[in-house]
Amino acid sequence: MKPPHRRFRTRFWVEVVTASFSGALFLLTLVWKDWLEAFGIEPDNHDGTVEWLLVAGLLVLTAVCAVSARVEWRRTASAR
Repeated sequence: MKPPHRRFRTRFWVEVVTASFSGALFLLTLVWKDWLEAFGIEPDNHDGTVEWLLVAGLLVLTAVCAVSARVEWRRTASAR
């Protein structure tokens, strides 16, 4: 017997997309430290402080969105 199809709220999909996008930017910033400067943005004059703050912020955003999406996934599974 085929299990019923899950219907996720829009919130779930926003969280998944946000976690994916911020995770990709997190990895990009770890690998390519001065990608901001490549676009002509020099907020710290090549000091690297802004990039490390960006890495920390993106890591937190990715974790929060991923956990929130997981909670939403489990809520949908228990509602069946």
